[in-house]
Amino acid sequence: MPAPKILISDALSPAAVQIFKDRGIDVTFDPALGKDKDRLARIIGDYDGLAIRSATKVTAKLLEQAKNLKVIGRAGIGVDNVEIPAATARGVIVMNTPFGNSITTAEHAIAMMFALARQIPAADASTQAGKWEKNRFMGVEITAKTLGLIGAGNIGSIVAERAIGLKMRVIAYDPYLSPERAVALGVEKVELDDLLKRADFITLHVPMTEKTKNILSAEALAKTKKGVRIVNCARGGLVDEQALAELIKSGHVAGAAFDVFSVEPAESNPLFGLDNVVCTPHLGASTNEAQENVALQVAEQMSDYLLKGAITNAVNFPSISAEEAPRIKPFVDLAEKLGSFLGQLTEAAVKGIRIEYEGAVASLNLKAISAAAITGVLRPFLPEINMVNAALIAKEKGIVVEELTRDVAGNLESVIRIVVEAEDMPRHASGTVFHDGKPRIVEIRDIAVDAEFAPHMLYVRNADKPGFIGQFGSLLGGAGVNVATFSLGRDKPGGDAICYVAVDEPISDELLARIHEIPMVKRARRLKF
Repeated sequence: MPAPKILISDALSPAAVQIFKDRGIDVTFDPALGKDKDRLARIIGDYDGLAIRSATKVTAKLLEQAKNLKVIGRAGIGVDNVEIPAATARGVIVMNTPFGNSITTAEHAIAMMFALARQIPAADASTQAGKWEKNRFMGVEITAKTLGLIGAGNIGSIVAERAIGLKMRVIAYDPYLSPERAVALGVEKVELDDLLKRADFITLHVPMTEKTKNILSAEALAKTKKGVRIVNCARGGLVDEQALAELIKSGHVAGAAFDVFSVEPAESNPLFGLDNVVCTPHLGASTNEAQENVALQVAEQMSDYLLKGAITNAVNFPSISAEEAPRIKPFVDLAEKLGSFLGQLTEAAVKGIRIEYEGAVASLNLKAISAAAITGVLRPFLPEINMVNAALIAKEKGIVVEELTRDVAGNLESVIRIVVEAEDMPRHASGTVFHDGKPRIVEIRDIAVDAEFAPHMLYVRNADKPGFIGQFGSLLGGAGVNVATFSLGRDKPGGDAICYVAVDEPISDELLARIHEIPMVKRARRLKF
């Protein structure tokens, strides 16, 4: 197989480039390409992966040209420059590196808080201008002050730890913060209104979502304690900047320190020019250590996905660790082929898909396996479907997907059973993975079989009567069709039977018609895997 191809279109550490090369990946490093949309669109179709920072904008229009793209890796936390729904619809994994710059961003928030408390930027400018305005720059101590965290996740928890070390009292508003985690962090969990009333300093550490946009609105800011100082090193748009500016002018808010703004690059902003406002140009992750960390992480994550199938820190698909991937992969293959088998037999509209896991497979990470099953069932109708967009497409089509797990799988170690509920009738089949790692069908329509999957197969339902095998075999032989494997099963003597045959080449329309002429045949279908 040819080596996967990665394009790096933004500035990234040379160490990341070397990681790709060391892993046997064909990498193109063009750090200025992200700013040239037209040239990027012309060449993106040649690549399996795209590694970016913030300069490259991955739009739906660009993704239309990315015919081979499988993964986008963002070296950093924010993925605002990637159209996630469009990437998901095209089956492209989008990864970020949420932990690589956590310490750096947290330290910047602390630094901004100090700068704000002691008016360091303004004092520096004054002193370097030859003035000596010692009485002008009266600051406040941080010790014994109350810090209010909005968001106590990865970065927020680091800020809390540092603030506690500075002898601050820390309170936190975070709906996802458990009481146990709050105790472990040494913070008091509070509601937002309580935080606004009590905090001397407020720092924000939440992503930008519909729920967090303008979380410090004009109404919320009006509830803050007089003399509060507000620090935002998280995301622009979390604070109503105009309302904050008015409260700073009125003296209700003592000051603000912002690293992020609602519009970036921020060439103008209501906060600019105000006394005791500190502004930096989105420097939260701008340290040598952080840049190196996120670059190395994104290179490792993208390599692991393209080479091993491991998915780490994906924003649009469940994670699969490098240790899990080899165990899951055979069952992903089984689920997709088993689903494809049923999908190719289904002609009516699909209403529901039930995936049943029995035995050892039930203890695995099932999200990827279920996504593969959905993909297999629906691909005969929707060629563009894949594991990344399968759940989304099923939901959009109104197809109900269920997962059931059982600890025991009868005589087999693991069994996956898929039931497709169609408008005409349900169809179901079961499969397993033996120790050779190859997927096999072990049951169709409650009839036991033992069959491998092959690129070209023929599925025949027939009446269990003498003479069928002879007529069927003679017909195939007479047509020059070479049989690779031949599997038979029946529900009872003289009842319904199944013949599942792997052949070396596709069955022609003419031969399929002649098979239907055999008196015992109820249905015959060509299948392709």
